[in-house]
Amino acid sequence: SSRITKQGGPEVSLTPVFFLILLLLQTKTGIALLYDEISENAYEIRLKLSKEVLTIQKQDVICVSGSDHSANHRTVKLRRQPVGGLGLSIKGGAEHKVPVVISKIFKDQAADQSGMLFIGDAVMQVNGINVENSTHEEVVHLLRNAGDEVTITVQYLREAPSFLKLPLDSPEPSSDHSSGASSPLFDSGLHLNGNSTNTAPSSPSSPIANEPKYEKRWLDTLSVPLSMARISRYKAGTNKLRSNAFEVLALDGVSTGILQYCTTQESVDWLKALSTNINDLTLQNIKLANKCCSPSEQVIHMGWVNERLQGTDSPQLYKFKFLALKGSSFYVFSSPPVSTLDWVRAEKIYNLCEVLFKVHKLWLNDDCWLQANLYLGIHQDYELEDQRPYCFSVVVGHGKSHYFNVELGSELAVWEKSFQKAIFLEVQRTGSKTYTCSWQGESLCFTLDFALGFTCFDNKTKNVIWKFKFSQLKGSSDDGKTRVKLLFQNSETKQIETKELEFQDLTAVLNCIHSFIAAKVASLDPLFIESQSIARKFTYNN
Repeated sequence: SSRITKQGGPEVSLTPVFFLILLLLQTKTGIALLYDEISENAYEIRLKLSKEVLTIQKQDVICVSGSDHSANHRTVKLRRQPVGGLGLSIKGGAEHKVPVVISKIFKDQAADQSGMLFIGDAVMQVNGINVENSTHEEVVHLLRNAGDEVTITVQYLREAPSFLKLPLDSPEPSSDHSSGASSPLFDSGLHLNGNSTNTAPSSPSSPIANEPKYEKRWLDTLSVPLSMARISRYKAGTNKLRSNAFEVLALDGVSTGILQYCTTQESVDWLKALSTNINDLTLQNIKLANKCCSPSEQVIHMGWVNERLQGTDSPQLYKFKFLALKGSSFYVFSSPPVSTLDWVRAEKIYNLCEVLFKVHKLWLNDDCWLQANLYLGIHQDYELEDQRPYCFSVVVGHGKSHYFNVELGSELAVWEKSFQKAIFLEVQRTGSKTYTCSWQGESLCFTLDFALGFTCFDNKTKNVIWKFKFSQLKGSSDDGKTRVKLLFQNSETKQIETKELEFQDLTAVLNCIHSFIAAKVASLDPLFIESQSIARKFTYNN
């Protein structure tokens, strides 16, 4: 769209174009394989991604006109042609615990001209003889010797294993072709010609006018809402990345199953597209939640992570958790809060001033950051302590910590930035934090003040014993239990003064000191904090 300015020049607005591009980025269609870990079979499905839903479609044969007497089975009469025979190939057989299916239909030959047979049809009967439990060779023999007119009853196999749809020219295993032997995993086509008794070419099969007509179509079978959904690329109970595969789980636990892709690039493209839509919906949920919250209780960020379980026999077991940064608190949930009442049902709630966010770096031997290769699951032979990239921990009071992993590098960067923002906002809102401590046998109060720095005063008389600015802190050491030594530089004498204090929860105090100093630095030099971001520096890829 465009309009004319007062100066007479055109002013171009790209808003419609921008929204069109945004819509295209949020929608996507493509073919994938749905993998069954129990049977180890995979079959083709079609994915349809919209802004809010991922839909799985499976192929089926439906009646588009005429009278369909049997919704599940179709019975077709074929007249064998002197050249081309029945015009189809088959694969499968009972010896491989799969039905015999039509794997190829040759153009303009008998099966094709019938209009009622499709690749993926399972052969149920041949001339009234049930072949559901027959071997491949038995069905081949039956079709070859069925005469010039063959009646086939079929049912479309929606979940045909992918190996039943190998290309016709796939290399076959060694077999005795001279004897007519065939392999159940490869097309048997020429074997089905048989010997026609007709000397003149017979007219091809054709559908009768009042017979039903069929088409093969993609039909919606499962819709997975993306709001609060999560993606998992790891095999359950392990640290093994699925090769070019992942599953999407909805808020209510409904799963797509394992979606497998032919190439790494396809897998990455779909991961990014799904992650983008899930993140956009999360932002919408955050905005809705914040409309009901006061300015001091705004949600900064929330989302799914994997938490490494503590105290288990296997240190590599993870469980899904939902984290949220809201107001003054860091929340850990087993499932997302969908109403205002759910916020009080968190498994853990910590004060943001008293937590410490730490990114865990995984380095290779040549000191290169582990980026796309491990992210794509290509290299699994590195001896890493955790064997999962994109990990962070949150250290809380009394020396405890939570260890988390996210699926994508970009998610790690967002969590790092969000923790910084939430902590800095809380420090500025709080202004000061006071802890009870003991010093030289006396019960004192130790205060962190965003404007003034460190102050220690007598709890009874309120007399200030000593105070220093944040910039005067030159070092510290602690015993890992209750005692800490703070080293301050006297602004007049330039000498180092040691102040030794004892706290009941030393970890909380040290984390709070870190939060106040980092927030102070960020307020004075935001670019410095930005430059120190580990995750944003190393985990974003092209």
